[in-house]
This record gives sequence, C-alpha cells and structure tokens, in this order.
Amino acid sequence: MDLDGLMATQHGMISRAQAIACGLSTRRIEWLVTSGRWRRVHTGVFATFTGPLPFEARVWAAVLRAGRGAVASHRTAAFLDGLCDEPGPVVHVTVPADRYVQCKIEGVRVHYAHRLPRTRHPSKSPPRTRLDETVLDLVDIAPHPRDAEGWVTAACQRRLSTPERLADALRRRKKIRWRPMVEAMLGEVVEGAESPLELRHLRRVERAHGLPAGCRQRRVAGRRVIWVDVDYERYRLRVELDGRVGHVGEGRFRDRRRDNRATVDGHATLRYGHADVFGDPCAVAAEQARVLTARGWTGRPRSCGISCRIPTHDHQ
Repeated sequence: MDLDGLMATQHGMISRAQAIACGLSTRRIEWLVTSGRWRRVHTGVFATFTGPLPFEARVWAAVLRAGRGAVASHRTAAFLDGLCDEPGPVVHVTVPADRYVQCKIEGVRVHYAHRLPRTRHPSKSPPRTRLDETVLDLVDIAPHPRDAEGWVTAACQRRLSTPERLADALRRRKKIRWRPMVEAMLGEVVEGAESPLELRHLRRVERAHGLPAGCRQRRVAGRRVIWVDVDYERYRLRVELDGRVGHVGEGRFRDRRRDNRATVDGHATLRYGHADVFGDPCAVAAEQARVLTARGWTGRPRSCGISCRIPTHDHQ
C-alpha cells in the first residue's frame, strides 16, 4: 500500500518504519515534523495532520507504537464496537505474549495474550479483538461480580452477541476470573434477564424466596407492542425493573402510560429500582408475595436466611 493509502486507512497516522518502506528518507520525515506538517504522537509514530486527534486516530497511534501484532482490546475495543458509550481515559492494546513493549507508552495500557492470533478480528479497522473475546477480557479484569455481569448483559442487550456465542468463547478459555458465575449467568440470560438488575431480581428475589417463575422480557401486543420485564401472567402481575437508562424524561411518562393501561386491563404493576433490588431483596420478595397471594397464588414464600424478612415456616 502506498503512503496516501496507509494514511487514509490509519486515520492519518503513520509509523516511521511504514514511511520509510513507502520511500521517505529519515531526513524527509524529520523535515515534515520540524516544519509542522507532521507531529510526533509517540516514539516513531506521527500524525500527518494538525488539530485534535479523533479517537480512532489515537487508537491507531497506540497500535502502531505497540508494534507487531498489536490490537485494540478491552474497553477500547468495546467502545469501537458499541459495547459501551465511553472509551475511558486510556487506550487499551494487547500484544502477543512472545514479545514485550520496552518503554511505557503515555496514555496507553498494554496487555499481553498467548491467544491473540485466535482472538483478534480478521478485518476490522482499527485492528481489535473479536467482540466475544472483548467481553471476556473485560470480565477477566472486572473488580466486582456486578461489573462482570454488566459486560455480559450489555453484549446481549445491545444485540452484539448471544449467550451461546459467549458460552462458546468461554469454553475456549483455560483461565478466566468469575468463570462459575458467568457460566451460570449465561443460562439466566437465555431465560431473558438482560441486565444486572434483572439478574439480581431473578436470583435474590424470585428464586431465593421460592416465588413462582415469571416470564422475562415478554412481548405483549396490543395497540402498541410493549415489553414486560417480568410477567406473572397467571396472576395478572407485572414487575418492571427500572435502571436509569430509558426511565427518565419521556421514558418516565411512557412507563406511567403503560402502567395505567395495564391497570385498566386488570393487571397490577410493581416497579423496583436498583436501591430496592440490590438494597433489600427480601422486602421486594415479601411485597411481591403479598400481591401474588392476593391474586390467587397458593404457594408460600420461603426465607432465604437468618436475617430475611420472610419468616421461616415449619412444615408439619
């Protein structure tokens, strides 16, 4: 590829080695830099334009500086593929484990992986890890289980991957943090839980307290199609789990109109947020149990532990 083609492909970034391979002398490169036509971004890496560096240009600069086989990874790859909305303060790159980047690169975090030839995407630009591998990389460095849950559910909720694809990628990993939790969670995502909030409700409210199984992410057709987070159809009870996204401004009025229509049709709606489900799942379970019982459920909720608000019942 000629110099102009490389610069176009790499968002205006070029390495010294590439420029020389395209026929530029070291003297010409230095003149381009000293004259202000090019500027040095990292050692041996130049921007061939003036003005701020777009994000893709920053990524290319990091990949070129990291050298042979390097790709964008972790949160950087996640942002490039639409898995998250903020790229974070540093650019993440991964290089093959058989080589070492000698000097620290400002604004760049370097990771190493033996599996990189298999996990890099074959064609995307800037070069990056495959999306399923990006998710697992982020799970592996997640400091808290809730962070790991967030990456897995985001990939499925944004329709970027599926539980089956993620499970397949997980099977190919010999070592990964949070493996038992992620394996269990992928099965729950198949059932329809699409966020950490919904997973928490499934595990700590419904299952832990012996409540009947709800239908998750149920599509209800009418004058307008709506999606119900958890639908206990037999008991005409709907549970809405409200994260911050989609439930502010117009979203809040849309929720209210939906709840009102459900009430007119004879359904009850209970609505909970993070503070309820993460803060006091036992209280949520107790409230749901009361409504379910009033609507015909003949079962009994069970205590999930010593401090549970639902009393333990002795079976005769």
